Amino acid sequence: MRMISGSTNALSQTVLERMASYRYRVFIETLGWELPVREGLELDQFDRPDTVYVLSHDARDEVNGCARLLPTTRPYLLGEVFPQLLAGREIPCSPDVWELSRFAAVDFNNQNLNPLQQFSSPVAVNLLRESIATAAAHGAKRLITVSPLGIERLLRRAGFRAHRAGPPLVVDGHAIFACWIDASAPEEAALAA
Repeated sequence: MRMISGSTNALSQTVLERMASYRYRVFIETLGWELPVREGLELDQFDRPDTVYVLSHDARDEVNGCARLLPTTRPYLLGEVFPQLLAGREIPCSPDVWELSRFAAVDFNNQNLNPLQQFSSPVAVNLLRESIATAAAHGAKRLITVSPLGIERLLRRAGFRAHRAGPPLVVDGHAIFACWIDASAPEEAALAA
């Protein structure tokens, strides 16, 4: 498994297109989410020049995991689309809080696993560790996410310090919640797993 990270401006157009195609396969084809699509690529208004991505590649050099990191000092998914997940609490806006979104770790080349059962795979755990470390390198002390409830199990099993930011809600038929993840000591989370 090979990990790469970088901002939109730092990654090649080929890498960005492979990531957007992978997201299309995961979020549109597999999960059935209704998201903006352009020519088989899943991208939205939060895929900007300052967006930071973390990508995992398999032995064939195909994307098998992705994560998007956004500073909360600019518009981001939770703040703009899902503020109700915070149950009336203030929307984070701080240089030491970053949002983790579009997190996926589906290995389409691994025929032994159902794509929907891969939340706790080694790819998912390593991708989350790398995402936390990347966010911390950009000054994040905490991450905030909008996630399906399955992510809560991944976080707990892998030993990450995380807790709900509000109660889960059903949005468009999907149970989702906002979650805080401690990014101040990613190496401790890596050792705990």
